[in-house]
Amino acid sequence: MKTLWLPDGNRVPVLGQGTWRMGESKRGRDSEVAALRLGIELGMTLIDTAEMYGDGGAERVVADAIEGQRERVFVVTKVYPHNSSRSELPKACERSLKRLRIDAMDLYLLHWRERTPPLKETVETFEKLCSAGKIKRWGVSNFDLDDMEELREICRRLGSIAPTTNQVLYNLENREIEFDLLPWSHTKKLPIMAYSPMGHDRGLLKNATLKDIAERHDATPAQIALAWVQRQPGIIAIPKASDEKHVRDNARSIEIKLTKEDLVKLDREFPP
Repeated sequence: MKTLWLPDGNRVPVLGQGTWRMGESKRGRDSEVAALRLGIELGMTLIDTAEMYGDGGAERVVADAIEGQRERVFVVTKVYPHNSSRSELPKACERSLKRLRIDAMDLYLLHWRERTPPLKETVETFEKLCSAGKIKRWGVSNFDLDDMEELREICRRLGSIAPTTNQVLYNLENREIEFDLLPWSHTKKLPIMAYSPMGHDRGLLKNATLKDIAERHDATPAQIALAWVQRQPGIIAIPKASDEKHVRDNARSIEIKLTKEDLVKLDREFPP
């Protein structure tokens, strides 16, 4: 599995596993756990989840999936903005650790930004959690360029460790980050974590151009969409797959090399 460097010198796979909509029903739990375990076997050892997903249910699914192999897995989870204050963030962290059945998170993200609490307060509390050994790294999600520049300035003033990543929406239909956030992140050597890399509702995968390119690569439209996201350096894609077939399909996307002609066609069909 291809990997990339995090700012602290550790490496993670460029293709991970998302868990949105997991843990919402007991009926699908065994399939979800099996899918995540297969993904780990195939090298997709970064697993992204959140306290919001399934009201904590997704974190419990992850706990079952990584049982007995914690050392192989890079666990990412996210905290609600309303739980990111000085008083609430440590409590939210402990609840997530308990659901995940782990001692420390590899990466803890602020799920999105709201007016309160102040961002400086959240950063300071993340740092305290790092010092306490509860989390190894912290980062953010759904931050635009202005947010990121403000965050870097806060970190500079505090003498804080910079965020590890910014998790954002990125796929063929949603390319806004290419205008400013992605180039800025490249210059700062800050990895981007791309969620919904195959689109939100899978309507993207019905596109005729995508289907045509998929046929020429003996692949599926989903694999082409995923390969397109992974063409960019410094990006970690986190597709969700709740069954083993889709996990295998996702894993194969890493082998697909899109041609210049493919990329031109996709740019024409899905302009930034």
